[in-house]
Amino acid sequence: MRILISNDDGVHSPGIVALADALAVHHEVLVVAPDRDHSGASNSLTLTRPLSLDRMSNGFYRCDGTPTDCVHLGLRLFRDHEPDIVISGINAGPNLGDDTLYSGTVAAAMEGRYLRYPALAVSLEKSDQWYWDSAAQLALRVLDKIDQFPTQRVLNLNVPGM
Repeated sequence: MRILISNDDGVHSPGIVALADALAVHHEVLVVAPDRDHSGASNSLTLTRPLSLDRMSNGFYRCDGTPTDCVHLGLRLFRDHEPDIVISGINAGPNLGDDTLYSGTVAAAMEGRYLRYPALAVSLEKSDQWYWDSAAQLALRVLDKIDQFPTQRVLNLNVPGM
């Protein structure tokens, strides 16, 4: 399966690294994420300037735009082989209730859905520490059920602190 991964916490966040590492074991992943934290960016797009996109030494792409911009650019990078799903996360903190309206993590997944791809947003609540690998493994288990995903929907997975 081909997976486009983005987030709103930035390309260097431990959540996106854990998610990409877990998914890359069995899937083809492409990571395109903001160059810095864009928490609360919602569905905003950058319309007033050109975007830059740089490939990093770990194979991830960093963009100087919003999470939604990253999804659009990632889909262009996948142009010859469309992704099967857009996944956003792992967000540092839950995205529940009204927070989902402002979340760049949820917005990146929503943009995938708007562009007709199955979409999953993954967020993790902190307890005594961050359990990134556990959240990534849970996302992998959910992904195994992708054929059961309703089309044109976004699944918002919130992993409780352990």
